[in-house]
Amino acid sequence: MSMDTLLRVTDAVKSFRETRLSALRPPQEFFDFNRISRPADLNTATSRISYNTRYFSGNYGLIIAVLAVYAVVSNYWLLISLAFLVGGFGLINKFGADPVQFGDRTITQKQLYTVLFCIGIPLLWWASPLGTFFWLVGASGVVIIGHACIMEPGIESEYATVQEAV
Repeated sequence: MSMDTLLRVTDAVKSFRETRLSALRPPQEFFDFNRISRPADLNTATSRISYNTRYFSGNYGLIIAVLAVYAVVSNYWLLISLAFLVGGFGLINKFGADPVQFGDRTITQKQLYTVLFCIGIPLLWWASPLGTFFWLVGASGVVIIGHACIMEPGIESEYATVQEAV
């Protein structure tokens, strides 16, 4: 890895930390058992969901990321097919830029990509990525909406709609 690449990676990590991780609320606030209660009616539940999805957006994004990693790691065929496709792209781009001569046959980069797709796409289809995607949407939806619905908004939510008089 060159020094330029290393600097770009560290800048990207710093930018990610400043933008996304700054929105994370501490676990004590996210798992505050004193604020858990059943909403009285649908209007209360809707207002809680509306407020909490904005307030805990960083935490909910982290939940989705953890569930996505779990979904890919627990589906071995999906993991193998994704590794095959991504690794194949990387290897073809790194080593397959120039045509290779095997006896009287020349193998081009286009032919390598064709073989990669002919093997990788059926393998990916067999791994059921749509089922994994819909499981991820359902699981994260249940967890996020469930948490947002039962968490009472904090005291600061009362002042969120008040505008400062100038």
